Amino acid sequence: MTLRNTPETTTSRAFLPDLCEARAVLVVVVMAQLVAIVLTLMATYYEPFSFQRLGLTSFFMQWVGLTSAALICALRQRLNRLPLSWAALAVVALVVLNTLLFSVVALLLPTWVDPGPGPVLWHANVVVNVAIAAIVAGVVMRYFYIQEQLRLKGEAELEARIQALQSRIRPHFLFNSMNIISSLIAVAPEAAEQAVEDLARLFRASLREGPAEVPLSQELDLCRRYARIEGLRMGERLRVGWDIQLDPTQVTIPLLTLQPLLENAIYHGIQPRAEGGYVQVRVARDGDMLEVLVTNPLPVTEAAAGASSADPSASQGNRMALDNIRHRLAALYGERASVDARANNNEYRVTLRYPIA
Repeated sequence: MTLRNTPETTTSRAFLPDLCEARAVLVVVVMAQLVAIVLTLMATYYEPFSFQRLGLTSFFMQWVGLTSAALICALRQRLNRLPLSWAALAVVALVVLNTLLFSVVALLLPTWVDPGPGPVLWHANVVVNVAIAAIVAGVVMRYFYIQEQLRLKGEAELEARIQALQSRIRPHFLFNSMNIISSLIAVAPEAAEQAVEDLARLFRASLREGPAEVPLSQELDLCRRYARIEGLRMGERLRVGWDIQLDPTQVTIPLLTLQPLLENAIYHGIQPRAEGGYVQVRVARDGDMLEVLVTNPLPVTEAAAGASSADPSASQGNRMALDNIRHRLAALYGERASVDARANNNEYRVTLRYPIA
């Protein structure tokens, strides 16, 4: 059970869960009670079932389980900075010592109530309790270790997806942009210079390696630059509206999350229409959630067919972008994050929702 930890993974990972949370405490209580029931039922092989034995065993297991969880919670940050194998061994040792202490206290307690001959501290019950604690703690640590490996594997796969998304700039967009720039150099050099700057900023963002989240204002700047370049090619056919109902410098968004949605809206919704269309980008706060809505008209063929499916576009590229964004939001914000894409009333709507501080 070994793993090489780089400084980055050592400080950012959380091998041990937070046992101070209410849900974690409930899990500890339930597991301790289940172990108490199992031990009591096993004892019926040698003597009749006794509710008194069940009560005493449950009381002992709950005290050991809750105090061990409290100690692990208090030392969690320090333990998570250790290599995985050392952290697991430290937790097992902590649980074993805690069990040993309570076993000795439970053995001495009757003599404190009714003074008499002192019991032998190294009693068979103490050895059994310590052995059970070591086995249970070892199994739980093994489970946490496997969970950590699955998490690291998921993060690696997610990082590959993010890199694929960030490095994906449509070839036709690059060629069209270069043709537009070359045609503008002679007649509108300032517009050509602005287009080069916008294109360079987009490529720099696609190749960027850094924090997963950026200020919303930075993502909106990329979107406006992308829309400006596409506007040079499509002219009045492309109209983009921005409805930003909060301060974009005060909230964050994963890099290249909104820009691919705008790209898909223009590529799938505006470009196929001879008359063009209107793309609406709306960003608002809904309680502790950030809601991003991108709408565009459906292509004429889809609108005539009455498309109303919740499935994303038939385009593989569109599905890939939405799937990548969905996985990124889930990895960063958990189950509360959502991506909803649907066609309705001749309009295609993509809605992102995720919690913000």
